[in-house]
Amino acid sequence: MNVESLREYCLSLPGTSESLPFGPDTLVFKVGGKVFLLTPLDELRMQFNAKCDPEKAEELRSTYDDVQPGYHMNKKHWNTVYVTGSIPSELLFQWVKDSYDLVFASLSKKEREAMEQEKA
Repeated sequence: MNVESLREYCLSLPGTSESLPFGPDTLVFKVGGKVFLLTPLDELRMQFNAKCDPEKAEELRSTYDDVQPGYHMNKKHWNTVYVTGSIPSELLFQWVKDSYDLVFASLSKKEREAMEQEKA
């Protein structure tokens, strides 16, 4: 995984938008106006913050050294994932999708239905 493949994957998810609300060094992905992933563009080591179910977040942190409590985020609900090659890309992309799904599920029924119609 690299920042471009991460970006392409995020933008392939229905209703996703990207922005740089914190300046040119932090790329933010949202669905329905709510953040599901952030990645700094100015770090030597690629990383991203993804939303996570609290129990699963703890499990991932205890299993993988490259998964830490979310940097500058609510540490109960967010993980910072360092992309070093120790975790397979397929798993990283699944965690991105899990984050998207958590945020998508929090949207109103009307918003979810509108996005699902767009993807059809």
